[in-house]
Amino acid sequence: MMTKAYGAHAGDRPLEPMEITRRTPGKHDVQIDIAYCGVCHSDIHQARSEWAGTLYPCVPGHEIVGRVAAVGSGVTGFQEGDLVGVGCIVDSCQHCGECDDGLENYCDHMIGTYNFPTPDAPGHTLGGYSQHIVVHQRYVLRIRHPEPQLAAVAPLLCAGITTYSPLRHWQVGRGDKVGVVGIGGLGHMGIKLAHAMGAHVVAFTTSESKRDAALALGADEVVVSRDAEEMAAQSKRLDFILNTVAAPHDLDAFMALLKRDGTMALVGAPASAHPSPQVMNLIAKRRGIAGSMIGGIPETQEMLDFCAEHGIVADIEMIRAEDINGAYERMLAGDVKYRFVIDNASLAL
Repeated sequence: MMTKAYGAHAGDRPLEPMEITRRTPGKHDVQIDIAYCGVCHSDIHQARSEWAGTLYPCVPGHEIVGRVAAVGSGVTGFQEGDLVGVGCIVDSCQHCGECDDGLENYCDHMIGTYNFPTPDAPGHTLGGYSQHIVVHQRYVLRIRHPEPQLAAVAPLLCAGITTYSPLRHWQVGRGDKVGVVGIGGLGHMGIKLAHAMGAHVVAFTTSESKRDAALALGADEVVVSRDAEEMAAQSKRLDFILNTVAAPHDLDAFMALLKRDGTMALVGAPASAHPSPQVMNLIAKRRGIAGSMIGGIPETQEMLDFCAEHGIVADIEMIRAEDINGAYERMLAGDVKYRFVIDNASLAL
């Protein structure tokens, strides 16, 4: 099946219209008409070859929502017309310990939604900046939000699960004091989710201008991290820190804010390394620095259901497909609150 898409033919070329091929649905496949696709910062890195190994043509997009258009004869959980989503994973080995535990995101053979090897043409996966996608039913997610919220649900498939998974893993809940570093595409979701889980949320930003926005998102306190007095006032107060910043920065300044046995989880992926943290900052209070990457399919479904129950969606700005190159430049300039979402209907025009 031929479908219209937007993608890049080289790292130094802008994204442009193209036609791609999708496989005919197999026995366990779900064919989805894509309504909206969120735009993730990693899309820029991959499309522009800022991460090694980009395969061209590159069609980004792993925050996909839409309707089931067809199902294979062996599909049991979905039917035509269902509202569904596809996140960052479209395949895995399905038999390792990670897959057995529902942690396909840590499978050594995980296949991402774009730029991963596949038997389908052109030999690697092509993402959601397109009209249609065909995915094995295991990796399709049910959306229970009201349909008018569908576009704002799309970023939950990456930004939502990237922040939800560490909050759940480190058992954030009522009575905990949680720091969220960075108020962007990831951080704004982290604030909303931690607040909904009952935590006392302290948002950290380098910009005084984001103080009111962070409070509106659900933060109980806002700290300008460049203000030494404001930072010192948080010393040894926090049980957990969710650090969403994707640029190298001083981790020690935030480690000092953790209580004994506190953990800072890093979910931002900088292009170059953070300055090395001071070991004594860890030893003295048995603090930890950890990492976390998206979530498995069961946890992603749990996150979507949690968000539907609590009325949580991303704050978005809708764009047409032909506006994607400008949107990339605006993202790099920090000029979006807080996620761009493509109206995929614009691909048909």
